[in-house]
Amino acid sequence: MPGFEVVGKEELEQIQDVFERGAVLFRHGFDHLRNGCYKTQEFETAFAKKMNVKNALAVSSGTAALRVALAALGIKEGDEVITQSFTFVATVEAIVESRAIPVCADIDHTLNLCPKSLIASITPKTKAVIVVHMLGTPARIDEISKICATRGIALIEDTAWGCGGSFNNKKLGTWGDIGTFSFDFAKTMTTGEGGMVVCKNNAIYEKAAAWHDHGHENNPKVPRWEDTRSSSGFNFRMMELQGAIGLAQLDKLDYVIEAQRRNKDLIWNEIKGFDEVVPRELLSGSYETADALVFFLPDQECAKKCRENLLLDNLGTKILPEAYSWHFAGTWDHISELKKRHNGNLLSAFQKSEAILKRAVALPISSVAIEKNIPGRIKSAIKQALKS
Repeated sequence: MPGFEVVGKEELEQIQDVFERGAVLFRHGFDHLRNGCYKTQEFETAFAKKMNVKNALAVSSGTAALRVALAALGIKEGDEVITQSFTFVATVEAIVESRAIPVCADIDHTLNLCPKSLIASITPKTKAVIVVHMLGTPARIDEISKICATRGIALIEDTAWGCGGSFNNKKLGTWGDIGTFSFDFAKTMTTGEGGMVVCKNNAIYEKAAAWHDHGHENNPKVPRWEDTRSSSGFNFRMMELQGAIGLAQLDKLDYVIEAQRRNKDLIWNEIKGFDEVVPRELLSGSYETADALVFFLPDQECAKKCRENLLLDNLGTKILPEAYSWHFAGTWDHISELKKRHNGNLLSAFQKSEAILKRAVALPISSVAIEKNIPGRIKSAIKQALKS
């Protein structure tokens, strides 16, 4: 589950270093006060190296990362941006904030974007696709990237849950034109709030860097107060304390993912004997972050009963089935732009996705050692639900 489980002295030491070297909390300038302390820049450099990309841009949240990505790609009013019907609402909110038209496609049994539904959703107005690696399991990113490339459509990877995962030994977030990451408190690595943007194209990166900083180009030939600019922007900067925490958390990322994968396997090995329990589809070549263990039960009633049984035993689920309304586009009647694009009836628009999701149960996976009896308790909860 999240990086907050491993927050400790390393994060504190990084924060203390900021204060001991001048206490400059703003990421730019004040060079004469900070004694060479640039934590956010260090975090960006380290993150880019970790992801094997040329550059990385730290921002204030994962939602901000999506908004910056859309701005850097020049998405404008009237453009259509396709994403998937199972994601966090922020993915669609970023599209709406860009004044673009959100279009949601169905998912498949990976719980990620279905390539066939993506193709069916493309129109002459489609300018970008946002694919989400939900709960740390890779989407069909090879197929989706080919679809976008052959049609000249920009591809953004929302890697909020997938930081550190990979597909065919290539890091998630580095397949598309732009990859976005979230470091909120419930993610695999955290800075409290925060996010990151990585770009294939240096020109796109420069647009993103300027746009997230009110249009500042950070021209080294002039002081910041006389800085050059060629477009407007907004303030989505990351501050130095977040960058400091990010540096410590990045060093722990591999450990957290490996621990989550071990714990997931412990639980799955206990419950996989039920014929009625079907695992989420995992593509060959996937290295998932194991943020959650997702499986399908015979029907929605059984899935809800499973959650009830887990809660009675002081255990729980994650997103599915309890947070369905925040993660399924079929329930987002409050987003008028989405409702209008899908002819006013969102539930009927995503019947395939709904049929998949209503049978799903997601178990949160911890990065700390789990009690020996927990897999057995989960098995008992599932057994009782199947008998109901």
